[in-house]
Amino acid sequence: MRIKPGTAWQDTYDRCCTAAPEAFHDDRVLNHWGGFWHRDGRPDNPVFSPIDGTAIAVPPRLDRSGAGRAVAGAESEHRQWRHVPVAERKARVMAAVEAMAGHRDLLAMLLVWEIGKPWKTACADVDRCLDGVRWYVGEIDRMTAGRTPLPGPVSNIASWNYPMSVLMHAMLVQALAGNAVIAKTPTDGGLACLTLACALAVREGLPFTLVSGGGAALSPVLVGGRALGCVSFVGGRDAGAQVATSLADVERRHVLEQEGLNCWGVWEYSGWELLTRQIRASFDYAKQRCTAYPRFVVQRELFPDFLAAYMEAVGSLRFGHPLAVESPEDPLPQLDFGPLINAAKAAELAGQVDQAIARGGVPLYRARLSDGHFLPNQDVSAYFAPTAILNPPRSSPLHHAEPFGPVDTMMLVDTEAELLAAMNASNGALVATLSCDDEETFARISPEVRAFKVGHNKPRSRGDRDELFGGLGASWRGAFVGGDLLVRAVTTGPEGERLPGNFPTYTLLAS
Repeated sequence: MRIKPGTAWQDTYDRCCTAAPEAFHDDRVLNHWGGFWHRDGRPDNPVFSPIDGTAIAVPPRLDRSGAGRAVAGAESEHRQWRHVPVAERKARVMAAVEAMAGHRDLLAMLLVWEIGKPWKTACADVDRCLDGVRWYVGEIDRMTAGRTPLPGPVSNIASWNYPMSVLMHAMLVQALAGNAVIAKTPTDGGLACLTLACALAVREGLPFTLVSGGGAALSPVLVGGRALGCVSFVGGRDAGAQVATSLADVERRHVLEQEGLNCWGVWEYSGWELLTRQIRASFDYAKQRCTAYPRFVVQRELFPDFLAAYMEAVGSLRFGHPLAVESPEDPLPQLDFGPLINAAKAAELAGQVDQAIARGGVPLYRARLSDGHFLPNQDVSAYFAPTAILNPPRSSPLHHAEPFGPVDTMMLVDTEAELLAAMNASNGALVATLSCDDEETFARISPEVRAFKVGHNKPRSRGDRDELFGGLGASWRGAFVGGDLLVRAVTTGPEGERLPGNFPTYTLLAS
């Protein structure tokens, strides 16, 4: 077993230096602000790839004053860009998209090394970004009719798990709508991928600012800066609450996507073969997704059939090193998932699982790391084998919070009231699903599930193109996005307009 030739980290980084020498130096990555690449910021501590511990690119962390200069540069760019005609914005965004398409495999390989995505999953992340933006380019004239760009640039702070299909996609649409755009590279991964994508975009004249730094140092500027027109955040509830607190006294547009415990209910159901396939698919990227399903709420009398379907699914999972092959000519392995984002997360999750079992949770399934697809003697500290726990204790974080790893929890219920109580355990979620044979039963139960999207016998996701996205309860604050709503969230409409969203004084769902 060996790393496939030509895919090593140094090979990948060298390709970045060739593709965008203005953004990648031999010894470090640069920040971009004010229309130029800057060799500023303090290189952080060493960073290691989750796939095998290889040392990779280090973020050039700015301090608060450096971030302030970057935001000032974005404000200056915004004053000019907001007056650029829509036709020219479309041409430049499309040119950036096609430039990224030309480097699609390199962008995907960076996602493999930086955040541990298997090859197929990494390619899908890049493709969803580019295909989605192409759709917006075709629709933007209609979407911006009667609307104007925001008074200041859009500031983006996003988690590490989807650098392209979530963060870069949003940045390109925000610029298409007439705004200058600021983004902070996620602390835990995605630096080189985002830097390459930004380098290709700014070559086409897009007003992108990309900076690295710690949240404590940069948040006062990237969240509280007076010049900003909108703050867009994707991450956990704790960090989201801090952002919301910073915005409390500022009348500023905001989009805060936060975590929720997405639940899959099984009630009066018989389609076990379909459910087996769906359960296996739910482990994509080790459930490190905002729309992952880590909780199954199952009607007690159906549990034997459910358990048989579940065991068949998890028994077929393949995980391990995304670049390990037997022979140089072999294709990259077809894996369901690779590592977690880092060894610290794997250790944290292991502690939560052990604690839940020690306090009464029933371990239904615990795969072994030795079952994985690994190089000989490689570092496997960031990997976590699939695990399932029945009835985690209420004292455990696994009872009420999203684990962000390949750990499922299961609750047994006897009544519809218990089903709803269990599915609404986290006070709001982004998605939910109910596997239920009878359509009338689904129609009666589903409106009581506190999730933005509820699937009938199928999972829900963020969606693409014209599909809306948001969250109910504590899983979302501010404007909803997706389709027309993404553009409405970063443009100004008629006076007195109430955007669909989840705000302190109202919640408005799109019709």
